[in-house]
Amino acid sequence: MSWLEIIAVVIATVIGMELWAWYAHKYIMHGWGWAWHRDHHEPHDNMLEKNDLFAVVFGSFAAFLFIVGSLWSDLLWWIAVGITLYGAIYTLVHDGLVHQRYFRWVPKRGYAKRLVQAHKLHHATVSKEGGVSFGFVFARDPAKLKAELKEQRKAGIAKVREADLG
Repeated sequence: MSWLEIIAVVIATVIGMELWAWYAHKYIMHGWGWAWHRDHHEPHDNMLEKNDLFAVVFGSFAAFLFIVGSLWSDLLWWIAVGITLYGAIYTLVHDGLVHQRYFRWVPKRGYAKRLVQAHKLHHATVSKEGGVSFGFVFARDPAKLKAELKEQRKAGIAKVREADLG
């Protein structure tokens, strides 16, 4: 593979992973995987969460692709690199910036602030039903997310903490 092809595959994989993460978060974690994901939405002082098991499962796919790719396919190996890069971005943005598991910094402006606000609005729901902002890297306008949550609450779709909607 040429360097241009490699870069294209890695970038496409990172973008594809954000789409997969949105789907998995909305339909797996907030669906049949809620038993693992629930503790992520509840206050606690634990270093680890059951929700972290998703990282182990998804990381296993990347490890498998690294093995298969190293034996038979450069393409699969570079896809594994893209998945791993997305995992690193996710860890820094979601676990580090948003949930402050690794460092303490609250952004005052810019896209980092938007990411934090969007994910905090995601956590405004107290059940697996309803909700907004299921992606982890691309965040919609928090004002629009807040309006959407208010509509979901009004329609009886989402149970929302009052303090989070103002």
